[in-house]
Amino acid sequence: MVQLFISSFVTLFVVIDPPGCVPIFSSLTAGTTPRHRFDMAIRSSLIAAGVLIAFALGGEAFLSALGITLPAFKIAGGLMVFVIAIDMVFEKRTQRRENRAEGVKSAADAAGKPLEQEDISVFPMAIPMLAGPGSIASVMLLSARTGGDVAEEAVVLGALVAVLVLTLLCLLAAGPIMKLMGAKFEGALTRLLGVVLAALAAQFVIDGIKQSFGL
Repeated sequence: MVQLFISSFVTLFVVIDPPGCVPIFSSLTAGTTPRHRFDMAIRSSLIAAGVLIAFALGGEAFLSALGITLPAFKIAGGLMVFVIAIDMVFEKRTQRRENRAEGVKSAADAAGKPLEQEDISVFPMAIPMLAGPGSIASVMLLSARTGGDVAEEAVVLGALVAVLVLTLLCLLAAGPIMKLMGAKFEGALTRLLGVVLAALAAQFVIDGIKQSFGL
Protein backbone atom coordinates (compact mmCIF):
# COMPACT_ATOMS: atom_id res chain seq x y z
CA MET A 1 0.00 0.00 0.00
CA VAL A 2 2.85 2.38 0.85
CA GLN A 3 4.56 1.61 -2.45
CA LEU A 4 1.30 2.18 -4.34
CA PHE A 5 0.76 5.52 -2.59
CA ILE A 6 4.31 6.69 -3.31
CA SER A 7 4.10 5.60 -6.96
CA SER A 8 0.70 7.27 -7.41
CA PHE A 9 1.78 10.44 -5.60
CA VAL A 10 4.96 10.82 -7.64
CA THR A 11 3.16 10.16 -10.93
CA LEU A 12 0.37 12.65 -10.25
CA PHE A 13 2.74 15.23 -8.75
CA VAL A 14 4.93 15.15 -11.84
CA VAL A 15 1.99 15.28 -14.28
CA ILE A 16 -0.01 17.99 -12.48
CA ASP A 17 3.25 19.80 -11.66
CA PRO A 18 2.22 22.16 -8.79
CA PRO A 19 5.48 24.20 -8.92
CA GLY A 20 5.02 24.69 -12.68
CA CYS A 21 1.48 25.98 -12.16
CA VAL A 22 2.62 28.71 -9.76
CA PRO A 23 4.13 31.10 -12.35
CA ILE A 24 1.10 30.68 -14.63
CA PHE A 25 -1.37 31.34 -11.81
CA SER A 26 0.68 34.32 -10.67
CA SER A 27 0.66 35.73 -14.21
CA LEU A 28 -3.09 35.23 -14.67
CA THR A 29 -3.94 36.89 -11.36
CA ALA A 30 -1.37 39.70 -11.52
CA GLY A 31 -2.90 42.99 -10.42
CA THR A 32 -5.99 41.41 -8.91
CA THR A 33 -7.13 41.55 -5.29
CA PRO A 34 -5.97 38.98 -2.70
CA ARG A 35 -9.59 37.86 -2.32
CA HIS A 36 -9.87 37.17 -6.04
CA ARG A 37 -6.62 35.18 -6.05
CA PHE A 38 -7.83 33.17 -3.06
CA ASP A 39 -11.18 32.41 -4.74
CA MET A 40 -9.50 31.38 -8.01
CA ALA A 41 -7.07 29.05 -6.21
CA ILE A 42 -9.83 27.33 -4.23
CA ARG A 43 -12.20 27.05 -7.20
CA SER A 44 -9.53 25.79 -9.59
CA SER A 45 -8.45 23.04 -7.21
CA LEU A 46 -12.01 21.93 -6.45
CA ILE A 47 -13.01 21.75 -10.12
CA ALA A 48 -9.86 19.83 -11.03
CA ALA A 49 -10.47 17.45 -8.11
CA GLY A 50 -14.03 16.79 -9.28
CA VAL A 51 -12.93 16.04 -12.85
CA LEU A 52 -10.03 13.78 -11.88
CA ILE A 53 -11.97 11.85 -9.22
CA ALA A 54 -14.80 11.29 -11.69
CA PHE A 55 -12.39 9.79 -14.23
CA ALA A 56 -10.64 7.74 -11.53
CA LEU A 57 -13.93 6.17 -10.42
CA GLY A 58 -15.80 5.99 -13.71
CA GLY A 59 -13.02 5.83 -16.27
CA GLU A 60 -12.99 2.04 -16.56
CA ALA A 61 -16.74 1.88 -17.19
CA PHE A 62 -16.38 4.64 -19.78
CA LEU A 63 -13.68 2.68 -21.60
CA SER A 64 -15.76 -0.49 -21.52
CA ALA A 65 -18.68 1.36 -23.07
CA LEU A 66 -16.39 2.38 -25.93
CA GLY A 67 -15.02 -1.14 -26.33
CA ILE A 68 -11.50 -0.15 -25.24
CA THR A 69 -9.50 -2.64 -23.17
CA LEU A 70 -7.43 -1.56 -20.19
CA PRO A 71 -4.14 -2.85 -21.68
CA ALA A 72 -4.77 -0.77 -24.81
CA PHE A 73 -5.47 2.29 -22.68
CA LYS A 74 -2.33 1.67 -20.63
CA ILE A 75 -0.21 1.61 -23.78
CA ALA A 76 -1.88 4.69 -25.27
CA GLY A 77 -1.84 6.54 -21.95
CA GLY A 78 1.80 5.63 -21.36
CA LEU A 79 2.76 6.99 -24.78
CA MET A 80 0.81 10.20 -24.10
CA VAL A 81 2.47 10.68 -20.71
CA PHE A 82 5.86 9.97 -22.32
CA VAL A 83 5.27 12.83 -24.79
CA ILE A 84 4.48 15.12 -21.84
CA ALA A 85 7.73 14.00 -20.19
CA ILE A 86 9.72 14.84 -23.34
CA ASP A 87 8.09 18.27 -23.41
CA MET A 88 9.04 18.80 -19.76
CA VAL A 89 12.67 17.86 -20.37
CA PHE A 90 12.91 20.38 -23.21
CA GLU A 91 10.62 22.90 -21.41
CA LYS A 92 8.09 22.99 -24.26
CA ARG A 93 5.25 22.30 -21.82
CA THR A 94 6.08 25.38 -19.75
CA GLN A 95 6.17 27.49 -22.90
CA ARG A 96 2.74 26.23 -24.01
CA ARG A 97 1.29 26.98 -20.58
CA GLU A 98 2.70 30.49 -20.67
CA ASN A 99 1.30 31.05 -24.18
CA ARG A 100 -2.10 29.85 -22.99
CA ALA A 101 -1.97 32.21 -20.03
CA GLU A 102 -1.01 35.10 -22.31
CA GLY A 103 -3.95 34.22 -24.56
CA VAL A 104 -6.37 34.51 -21.65
CA LYS A 105 -4.89 37.86 -20.61
CA SER A 106 -5.03 39.14 -24.20
CA ALA A 107 -8.68 38.11 -24.49
CA ALA A 108 -9.49 40.04 -21.32
CA ASP A 109 -7.68 43.12 -22.64
CA ALA A 110 -9.47 42.86 -26.01
CA ALA A 111 -12.83 42.70 -24.24
CA GLY A 112 -11.97 45.82 -22.31
CA LYS A 113 -12.33 44.05 -18.96
CA PRO A 114 -9.83 44.14 -16.12
CA LEU A 115 -8.33 40.72 -15.50
CA GLU A 116 -9.78 40.81 -12.00
CA GLN A 117 -13.27 40.28 -13.44
CA GLU A 118 -12.18 37.23 -15.42
CA ASP A 119 -12.91 33.83 -13.91
CA ILE A 120 -9.82 31.78 -14.77
CA SER A 121 -10.74 28.93 -12.40
CA VAL A 122 -12.38 26.66 -14.99
CA PHE A 123 -10.26 27.64 -18.00
CA PRO A 124 -7.34 27.58 -18.14
CA MET A 125 -6.40 26.72 -14.54
CA ALA A 126 -8.64 23.72 -13.71
CA ILE A 127 -8.88 22.53 -17.32
CA PRO A 128 -6.43 21.88 -18.91
CA MET A 129 -3.59 23.01 -16.60
CA LEU A 130 -4.53 20.87 -13.60
CA ALA A 131 -6.98 18.35 -15.04
CA GLY A 132 -5.55 18.03 -18.54
CA PRO A 133 -5.24 14.99 -20.82
CA GLY A 134 -2.04 13.86 -19.10
CA SER A 135 -3.42 13.95 -15.56
CA ILE A 136 -6.72 12.37 -16.65
CA ALA A 137 -4.88 9.55 -18.42
CA SER A 138 -2.55 9.08 -15.44
CA VAL A 139 -5.30 8.87 -12.83
CA MET A 140 -7.22 6.38 -15.00
CA LEU A 141 -4.08 4.28 -15.48
CA LEU A 142 -3.36 4.26 -11.76
CA SER A 143 -6.95 3.35 -11.01
CA ALA A 144 -6.82 0.53 -13.57
CA ARG A 145 -3.71 -0.92 -11.92
CA THR A 146 -5.66 -1.52 -8.70
CA GLY A 147 -7.75 -4.21 -10.44
CA GLY A 148 -10.92 -3.03 -8.72
CA ASP A 149 -9.54 -3.49 -5.19
CA VAL A 150 -11.39 -0.99 -2.99
CA ALA A 151 -8.50 -0.46 -0.58
CA GLU A 152 -5.98 0.15 -3.38
CA GLU A 153 -8.45 2.46 -5.14
CA ALA A 154 -8.73 4.45 -1.93
CA VAL A 155 -4.92 4.72 -1.77
CA VAL A 156 -4.80 6.11 -5.33
CA LEU A 157 -7.55 8.62 -4.52
CA GLY A 158 -5.68 9.55 -1.33
CA ALA A 159 -2.54 10.26 -3.37
CA LEU A 160 -4.61 12.35 -5.81
CA VAL A 161 -6.14 14.38 -2.98
CA ALA A 162 -2.70 14.88 -1.41
CA VAL A 163 -1.29 16.24 -4.69
CA LEU A 164 -4.28 18.53 -5.19
CA VAL A 165 -4.01 19.86 -1.63
CA LEU A 166 -0.32 20.54 -2.24
CA THR A 167 -1.26 22.26 -5.51
CA LEU A 168 -3.79 24.42 -3.70
CA LEU A 169 -1.19 25.43 -1.12
CA CYS A 170 1.23 26.34 -3.93
CA LEU A 171 -1.41 28.49 -5.64
CA LEU A 172 -2.33 30.24 -2.38
CA ALA A 173 1.35 30.99 -1.75
CA ALA A 174 2.13 31.88 -5.37
CA GLY A 175 3.57 35.30 -4.49
CA PRO A 176 6.17 34.17 -1.93
CA ILE A 177 7.01 31.06 -3.98
CA MET A 178 7.74 33.17 -7.08
CA LYS A 179 10.17 35.28 -5.04
CA LEU A 180 11.85 32.20 -3.57
CA MET A 181 11.92 30.08 -6.71
CA GLY A 182 13.98 31.60 -9.47
CA ALA A 183 13.59 30.77 -13.15
CA LYS A 184 16.73 28.60 -13.17
CA PHE A 185 15.60 26.46 -10.24
CA GLU A 186 12.16 26.00 -11.78
CA GLY A 187 13.71 24.93 -15.09
CA ALA A 188 16.02 22.42 -13.41
CA LEU A 189 13.16 20.96 -11.36
CA THR A 190 10.96 20.65 -14.45
CA ARG A 191 13.64 18.74 -16.35
CA LEU A 192 14.31 16.40 -13.43
CA LEU A 193 10.62 15.61 -12.99
CA GLY A 194 10.36 15.05 -16.75
CA VAL A 195 12.98 12.29 -16.60
CA VAL A 196 11.13 10.60 -13.73
CA LEU A 197 7.84 10.86 -15.61
CA ALA A 198 9.40 9.31 -18.74
CA ALA A 199 10.43 6.25 -16.72
CA LEU A 200 6.92 5.93 -15.24
CA ALA A 201 5.38 6.26 -18.71
CA ALA A 202 7.63 3.48 -20.01
CA GLN A 203 6.45 1.27 -17.15
CA PHE A 204 2.81 1.91 -18.13
CA VAL A 205 3.57 0.78 -21.70
CA ILE A 206 5.44 -2.32 -20.49
CA ASP A 207 2.51 -3.28 -18.22
CA GLY A 208 0.07 -2.82 -21.09
CA ILE A 209 2.11 -5.01 -23.46
CA LYS A 210 2.49 -7.72 -20.81
CA GLN A 211 -1.27 -7.82 -20.19
CA SER A 212 -2.08 -7.76 -23.92
CA PHE A 213 0.12 -10.77 -24.71
CA GLY A 214 -0.25 -12.56 -21.39
CA LEU A 215 3.47 -12.30 -20.58
